[in-house]
Formats: sequence, C-alpha cells, structure tokens
Amino acid sequence: MVKVLRSPVFLLVGSLLFIAGCGGDGVNPLSAQPSTGRSNPAANRTTETLALTLITPTLATEPVTHDSDDPAIWVNPTAPEKSLIIGTDKHEQTGGLFVFNLEGKVVQKIENLDRPNNVDVVTGFQMGSEKVDLVVATERKKNRLLIYRIDPQTLQLVDVTGQTAVFTERKGIEAEVMGVALYKRPKDQAVFAIVSPKTGPKEGYLGQFRLVANGAKVDVRTVRRFGLFSGLTPTEEGEIEAITVDQDLGLVYFADELKGIRKGFADPDARNTNSQVAIFGEQGYIGDREGLAIYRKGAGGWLLSTDQIEAASEIRVYERGTAATKANRLVAVLKTQSDTTDGIEVTNQPLGAKFPNGILVMMNSKDRNFHIYDWRRVEQAITQASQPVTRTPANPRPR
Repeated sequence: MVKVLRSPVFLLVGSLLFIAGCGGDGVNPLSAQPSTGRSNPAANRTTETLALTLITPTLATEPVTHDSDDPAIWVNPTAPEKSLIIGTDKHEQTGGLFVFNLEGKVVQKIENLDRPNNVDVVTGFQMGSEKVDLVVATERKKNRLLIYRIDPQTLQLVDVTGQTAVFTERKGIEAEVMGVALYKRPKDQAVFAIVSPKTGPKEGYLGQFRLVANGAKVDVRTVRRFGLFSGLTPTEEGEIEAITVDQDLGLVYFADELKGIRKGFADPDARNTNSQVAIFGEQGYIGDREGLAIYRKGAGGWLLSTDQIEAASEIRVYERGTAATKANRLVAVLKTQSDTTDGIEVTNQPLGAKFPNGILVMMNSKDRNFHIYDWRRVEQAITQASQPVTRTPANPRPR
C-alpha cells in the first residue's frame, strides 16, 4: 500500500543518522505521534539508540511501463553472472512482468497482465521427468496465480499457468490476490504458494496452495487458511501483502502493515501449524511495514523489513533467529535511496565477480524501477548501524 508520507528530520553525524533501537525493537524518539497510533515516540530523554547508516545502490534497472512493485531473483546455477531479476509492473489490464539481467537491462517483457502484484521463485519443481525452476506471480484482478518455468538455455520465462484460481470462496477484494511466497518442503520437495489477498478476516487471512504438475501445466490445490490480521482502521487502511519464508527453518513471516511482523509455520503438516508463534516489529516504524526478505549466513543471518518512506525508505534489520517461538531482535536500521518501497528481495548466492556475496533488490517508486544493492555494502552498514550510541532525542515533530 503506497501512501505519501512526510520524511522525518534526522541528525546527521558524518555518514550516520540516528534512530531509536533501544537494544531491541525500540521506539524511535524522532518519529512523531501519527494519528493511527502505530508509533509511540519516547519522551524527551537520554536514550541508547541504533545508528542509522545510509546505503547506496550499485545500479538501477531500466523502468517498467507503469508502476514497479515487487522483485524476485533467479540464480543461474551454471552461470551465476547471468542470473535474472523479475519485477512486477502493477497496473490493471496492461501490467506485466519485466525480466532484467544483472546490468539492469530488460531482457524480456510479459505484458497485458491484469495488475500483477508480487512475485517469487522456486527451484527444482518436479514436472514429469524433469525438474524446472518456476516463477510465480499474483494476478490481482484475475484472482489467480501466474506460473512460468525458466528455460535454462534461452533464459526466457515460458507460461505454464494451469488451473490457478485461488480464494474462490471469497468475494470482492477479499478474493483479489496480492502477496506470494513459495515454500519447498524438505521432506518431500512439495512446493506451496502462501498467498495474501487485498483484505480478509481477522483469522485465516492467508491461503496456502500446493503446486501440482499437470502435463505441461501447473495447477494449484487449496491446502489451508491461516494467519491473524489486526483488521482495518476506521479509514479502511491496513492489509497484509509482504510474505517471506525461511526454507531451512520452516517459518513464514508476514507483515501486518499497521501492526507488526507475524511469524508462523510454513509446513501445513507441522504441529500446531495454524498457531501464531510470535509477533514483533510493533514499534518504531514511520510508514507501513512492507517488503520482507531473509539473508542466510550459515546458521544465522538477517530478516529484512521495509519501512515505506517517501524518497528514502528504511530497512529494519532483525536477527534471523532459530527459535520459532521467540520474536526476532532488531539489530540495525538502514536508510536507503529507494522511494516509497513496497517489495524487496535478497540472495546470499554469489552472482559473479561483481556481486560475490549476493544482492538486495528494492522497488523504487518515483523512477518506476528497482535498485540493486551490493550485499557487501549492506552487511558493512549492518555492522556499523548495530553499534549503540547515546544521545538526547529532540522533541517529536508532528507529521
């Protein structure tokens, strides 16, 4: 959900700007008290905070036609420098999927889609006698998923969409699909799409659907409904769009935009699978909680969450964590040059000499494109921003 927000005023010291972290997911004393009540600024006092470090993109992609929204990354297994970024152009009837190389150049366009919102990638899906890599996107105004296989020779997306209608029991905007994240279950390699609609009930907001090969096409089968939602505000704001899955730990994270980041189980057969196991990220955000992505580093790593801000969205960095029942601890806040960001994606895979530790990709609204950040710069900024500093915050300003 894109809103016009006034940018807060930060205190610049060298290359650092300061924002509250309070050693965990603390309140930002420089944020004003918004009318929705989703932030709770601290009183004027001396506070230990997290330093907010600026990161700059290495390059930007060419623009999409109408309105960029969400990226996904496909890592080429035989030539990583020839990996692809797939981005959505969120527009009704004439929207599309844009495929970029790592130079940001458009190498394929799939057009005349009816408001494609989010997109994700899964590798090694069994189709007949071969395993293929799939791109799955939501087509909001058709209430369905779009499914493409990636041709490893031509590096082109090939449509394999079968019977993919979702939320068929719902009506109106509760049936309009937005967010999607793919989960490949380790025990049997089954692939599931976890999908969020434009709005929905307070219980059972999300849908989970199994991808099933059907000859040369891929169909979906409904598995379950799960996930809590805080509900709409009096002005009918609020939704769940961003979803990401920690494949190794079997966890799913989804952003209740005006409330917090919710954490649950990705495997529909897990014990107590429909229970919410944690919620965090309830304070400190200036804008909506948007894109989510996980960077794995050994047994650890980070969960990235977008704070959607006009002209300079921020990334709130949480420990990836290994305990399902615990909230993830905030360790850093990064300021970016990406405008009013919805979707993000990240990979830890080497992508050739230019990006040996992977990349972060962020939607950039004003230029209708995507920013590509070298992960080495991002990780350096996380290290810098995780160092606490002590300061006396100024009085909050109204937004």
